[in-house]
Amino acid sequence: MRLAGRRLSPRTCLTYGRSLKGFARWMQTNGGWDGDWSRLTARNLRDFVIERQQTHQRTSVHNQVSALRAFLADLRERGGIASTPAAGLVLPKLPRSLPKFLTEPQTEALLETGSLEDQTPTAEARDQAVLELLYGGGLRVSELCGLCGGDLDLSTGLVRLMGKGSKERVVPVGETALAAVRAYLALRGQPARGEPLLLAPRGGPMHPRAVQLMLKRKLAAAGLPADLTPHKLRHACATHLLANGADLRLVQEQLGHASLSTTQIYTHLTVAKLRDVHRKAHPRA
Repeated sequence: MRLAGRRLSPRTCLTYGRSLKGFARWMQTNGGWDGDWSRLTARNLRDFVIERQQTHQRTSVHNQVSALRAFLADLRERGGIASTPAAGLVLPKLPRSLPKFLTEPQTEALLETGSLEDQTPTAEARDQAVLELLYGGGLRVSELCGLCGGDLDLSTGLVRLMGKGSKERVVPVGETALAAVRAYLALRGQPARGEPLLLAPRGGPMHPRAVQLMLKRKLAAAGLPADLTPHKLRHACATHLLANGADLRLVQEQLGHASLSTTQIYTHLTVAKLRDVHRKAHPRA
């Protein structure tokens, strides 16, 4: 779906739809709005934001306003309104929270966990390949589950991914991940081009929820925090790359971030680690 010149995922479209319906209900409750978007004013939006801040978290308010801005910009492009009243809308700044991630020893412990109870050799090999790809390439779980035969070149170690906004990128995943995939394919068989690389027990591609559940079992077996998600392996990949000297822009390309500022959040984690080491090691710290 296109909205304001962007390709949005089905999940984002669903979230935007809920936000727009919520705003429409608010407008009808606060003034008997008839649904005519051309009559919407900047004052309406400001009042909406002020009231929402009293009952919702800031991130929720930002998400709702993002939906409104995108919809109104799209409506203006189509000639439905002459101008968008959201142009000058000011929102409170969001707190910059650092992402959770696994430390290098924790990651090592997770990847060395071994088989789970009642696992077949093929399922064990597949799950190991899943974890190694998530960490080795910094893949999103949706990108991982969307991999097909031909996307991963075992000779070059490069994987072709379809990321957010239907943006394609090619990134390395590392020799350890390649070895795990080879071990899995030796049991599963080589997939044809276009066939899912990672198969669910009943055939078809793995689902992100299945990856999440598998990870929870692996975390429990390794004695690691249960609230870590597949996305935390992506965070770990970025953080460990930077901590070991990788260039920030190369990490941006690896993760498929549209903006460098998104990747820069990981520098705070490496600087925090450096500060901690400095305090412990420097004689005048």
